[in-house]
Amino acid sequence: MNAQTDIEYYPKLLHKTLAKFDDKQVLLNELVLSEKLTRQILVGKYFTLFSKEPASFIKFIYVGRVNTCRSGGCSINRGLSGDKGSEFFDYFILFDSTYTIRQVQIFNYQATHGQEVTAKNWLKQFVGYSGKSALTVGKDVDAISGATISVDAIAFDIEHKTGLLKQFGGLNTTYTTSNRQ
Repeated sequence: MNAQTDIEYYPKLLHKTLAKFDDKQVLLNELVLSEKLTRQILVGKYFTLFSKEPASFIKFIYVGRVNTCRSGGCSINRGLSGDKGSEFFDYFILFDSTYTIRQVQIFNYQATHGQEVTAKNWLKQFVGYSGKSALTVGKDVDAISGATISVDAIAFDIEHKTGLLKQFGGLNTTYTTSNRQ
């Protein structure tokens, strides 16, 4: 299997998922953030969703990559390791207008272990998370034997990306002119 080096920011799974929420044509606009916020994201982008019908259920989307360590490889830096000793998976988060998570989906899992985090039933536990508290594995997030690194990495990344969205969500942000339909 060839590993995908660049993240696909509008994967087919995201398109299909958005169609379930809104059968009307939708436009995705990339949020253009300050350099300081962009450095905190590392590998990922936020989008805003505009529906041709008023009041779409989903308002913001984050598409990004989580780097994890190879089994027995590097020391994990809370999911943000970018060295060659890491593996990765790509995922998206759908947020409503209150920055509350409505869905999390992993669409490209390249790590050799921890694949259990891709299960829809396991990912459902993040629905309703709004960043008001930390996500603690074993308390707020179910641990998975054999997937400890992936669980820790995605829980941290979801907490981090939700916090960033809340941080810049109230700011005056601009949008790129290229829309995805």
